[in-house]
Amino acid sequence: MEQRTEDHLSPYHVFSRAEWAALREDTPMTLTSDEIMRLRSLHDRLDIAEIEEIYLPLSRLLSLYVAATQRLFRAQQGFLFTEDAKTPYVIGVAGSVAVGKSTTARVLQALLARWPNVPKVDLVTTDGFLYPNTVLERDHLMERKGFPESYDLPALLRFLSDIKAGRRPVRAPVYSHLVYDVMPNHWLEVDRPDILVVEGLNVLQTSRLPRDGKAIPFVSDFFDFSIYLDADEDVLMQWYVERFLALRETAFRDPKSYFRRYAKLSDVEATATATSIWTRINLVNLHENILPTRQRADLILKKQKNHTVQEVALRKL
Repeated sequence: MEQRTEDHLSPYHVFSRAEWAALREDTPMTLTSDEIMRLRSLHDRLDIAEIEEIYLPLSRLLSLYVAATQRLFRAQQGFLFTEDAKTPYVIGVAGSVAVGKSTTARVLQALLARWPNVPKVDLVTTDGFLYPNTVLERDHLMERKGFPESYDLPALLRFLSDIKAGRRPVRAPVYSHLVYDVMPNHWLEVDRPDILVVEGLNVLQTSRLPRDGKAIPFVSDFFDFSIYLDADEDVLMQWYVERFLALRETAFRDPKSYFRRYAKLSDVEATATATSIWTRINLVNLHENILPTRQRADLILKKQKNHTVQEVALRKL
């Protein structure tokens, strides 16, 4: 993000936490404390203050953006004399491993679904579009899992194209973090929601342009609004290690867990293992593929060591 003293040269409006919180105005709190606890990921901090000061202003902003898009849609209908059904408003959520994308995506889904007009809001993660482990192993990509080449990009682009074309229902594959693989014959049906939240590591990633000029090359081309969750590298590594240690005591102990071999590691061994995985895989992916896409986002949420958002950057129109 640009320094606040250089805001006039930046493509973003930059807000402190207090400045952003003031933009909530009269947006009502629609989540209970119990619901907030259920939305939080294992290692994330999420409380009522974070909802009130960060996510309610964001919900208000998105309500304005969606309403403006709907007005534009009706204007186009009048211009073309058509009666096409409106297509879903698609919100992308990007950022590093361990930054809290899943929590943010779930909070947005919960808040947006409780607007007065009660829109239908669906959530899809791009994990389901990873190639199955058998394919990754065959192509020697298991150490590159989460990198752009580990995803079935054509399938993901077809899914989003079908969503924007108004087809119904559209199916997305399901991924299991327990077995660390795509689940065969498991699907999530997305049936023309009003809003679709798409969460993933590389959803703002660019790719090679098609030579014939026909295909839509980027996942983000289908987004109406995009969010990047940001944090310093040392903080991200700390969060990843903490999550690894927490999972060692929980999910890794499940006999079905792909990572069950880590369940009996000592604190020192588990910390060393997690640090190695982070440095060897996730940090490389962050540098090569994720961080370079930050400036492509419409909104950047900068998180501090305690998991709270302290700065918000909103792209200027």
